[in-house]
Amino acid sequence: MLVRDAMSTMVLTIGPTHTLRQAARLMSSRRVGAAVVLDPDGSGIGILTERDVLNSLGRNQNPDVETADTHTTTDVVFAAPAWTLEDAAQAMTHGGFRHLIVLDGQEPVGIVSVRDIIRCWVPARRHAPPLTV
Repeated sequence: MLVRDAMSTMVLTIGPTHTLRQAARLMSSRRVGAAVVLDPDGSGIGILTERDVLNSLGRNQNPDVETADTHTTTDVVFAAPAWTLEDAAQAMTHGGFRHLIVLDGQEPVGIVSVRDIIRCWVPARRHAPPLTV
């Protein structure tokens, strides 16, 4: 199975001047764990994750003042739609992150997360009793 089969094509994009609160509200309302930060005049394409927001809050930074550009990861590992899910999982494991921006040429066309990969690898358990631990 390929990244194009698992990725979400509904990508949340924000600008570098969005506050962390604005970014968090958008991520929460869209139920996503990351936003693609597009900064054509600066660093190009980056990613802001829920962990970035959480780390800022943990440092007692004000989410109404802090902006995406100061918390965006710009040293991004990108995936291609034709990568296998194994390739994507290996890149995530090696880099220690949970999201990959998927580029087709220079354009972001999707985002793939660990959750997306798991959904593809674990068959749906329809009508199966819940797992107990």
